[in-house]
Amino acid sequence: MEENKDKGRDEIFSERVRAGKRTYFFDVKSTRSNDYYITITESKRRFKDDGFFYEKHKVFLYKEDFNKFVEALNETVNHVKTELMPEVDFTQFDNLEESHDREKESVDMTSDDDTELKWD
Repeated sequence: MEENKDKGRDEIFSERVRAGKRTYFFDVKSTRSNDYYITITESKRRFKDDGFFYEKHKVFLYKEDFNKFVEALNETVNHVKTELMPEVDFTQFDNLEESHDREKESVDMTSDDDTELKWD
């Protein structure tokens, strides 16, 4: 049995983003002292001789850095959109996400298996 790596820290909220061969998890967790932080995990399925494994990279984001992180991420994305790739219509990717979400909802509604994979 795998040891609990969270050592009593509760997960409060979770969002999963599937992005091609990668999956990103955005998890809100609490400390023993009822403080909150976010973990951002990138999970990639990798193949090995006898099967596969998941390669994971994790970032811990603490409340005092939330605003700086969001601001830097927005500035970086906007720079790519406006300065490096102004000819790309990024709204085309919104439609892909919406159709993926509708597809996911229909799969979720028909699925009898309630198991969801989590990578921490």
